[in-house]
Amino acid sequence: MKWIVCGVCGVILTVLLFCAPLFGTGSQTDYLRIHIRANSNSAEDQRVKYMVKDAVVEALIPVLSEAQTKQQAEELIRQNFEYIEAVADAVLRSEGFDYTSSSRLDNEQFPTRTYQDITLAAGNYDAVIIDLGSGEGDNWWCLVYPAFCFTKSQNSTNYVYISKIWEIISSIKR
Repeated sequence: MKWIVCGVCGVILTVLLFCAPLFGTGSQTDYLRIHIRANSNSAEDQRVKYMVKDAVVEALIPVLSEAQTKQQAEELIRQNFEYIEAVADAVLRSEGFDYTSSSRLDNEQFPTRTYQDITLAAGNYDAVIIDLGSGEGDNWWCLVYPAFCFTKSQNSTNYVYISKIWEIISSIKR
């Protein structure tokens, strides 16, 4: 009986150590955020920002599927800036906008934000920044790593697990 209890405790401890960043106990350096800024606050610029967000999230799911660390996620993003911009620009063009997008990795100030069960404290975070046109409008942000905002496609019933951490969690829940 002692061995079973020790084995269970070891599994629980391992899960907690690997999953701590998912539940808000990690440091700001454990996360890579995504920040998409609209051209302006006009209704049309805000509408297209969400269309770009949907397209970029869909496009990045396979790109980030093998990222097991924040550093790997950052490198995959760096390798795909042109792709990210092409996806965003295609949406902008299809909706009749004449401005384009630009993307980069940067460290920026974010306010406190809760994503379902995860609360990230206000502070500076590394982030993928995507500016649409001037990038002066209201924005949308979430997490690229861990892959919190990239766990499902636009079809809310089609879950796509893209992180080894998510695979571990889902296998334990079964």
